Order: sequence, then structure tokens, then C-alpha cells
Amino acid sequence: MNFSESLKKNRDFRNVYQQGKSYANRYLVMYVMNNDLNKNRVGISVSKKIGNSIVRHRITRLIRESYRLNEDKFLCGYDIVIISRIGANGRSFREIESALIHLGNLQRIIDG
Repeated sequence: MNFSESLKKNRDFRNVYQQGKSYANRYLVMYVMNNDLNKNRVGISVSKKIGNSIVRHRITRLIRESYRLNEDKFLCGYDIVIISRIGANGRSFREIESALIHLGNLQRIIDG
């Protein structure tokens, strides 16, 4: 991820939840907040409700790879938290990627 870092601290996640704007679709929820930096910070959250650790890690990898491949389309300067919903369980890479791009368009953080 060239233009991005990971959000790791609990307080950063809470800050985005409280002050950010959220949109959701069938598979994902995306919170976005302006961070006044020249890069994006991305956090991914997959709850235990989704399934066991194998399922959760698979969904995390799908979301991370979807973002990585489309990173150049996203505008810089945002904290982004992506939360998986139960419907994401068993979905293909293309479905997760499509859901991520859809939410980016709703948030108006995708260029073009």
C-alpha cells in the first residue's frame, strides 16, 4: 500500500467511529474521516459474529487486497475504517471489491 498506513490503535478507531461519516451496503460498512495528512490510514474490523478465525482472516485479506488493488483510485487524506457484515461470509473477491468501490463512491473519496 503506497499511499496508506494501517489504523492500529483503539483510540484511532473510536475517533473515526465518533466523528466520521458512515455508509453501508450488503457486505461492508465504511466510516470515513478527514485526517489532514497526505496519506490514508485504513483499519479493517471483522467481528466474531462473522465466523471462526479462518473465516475472519479470509475476509480481512479480501478487503485488504481489494483496497490495495484500487488504492490509486482513492483520494488521499482520510482515515477509513471498513467493517465486515455477516453477508460478506462466503463472498468472492469480486463481490467484496465491488462493495468496497461502491462505498468509496458513496463517500465521494474515489477519484473520477
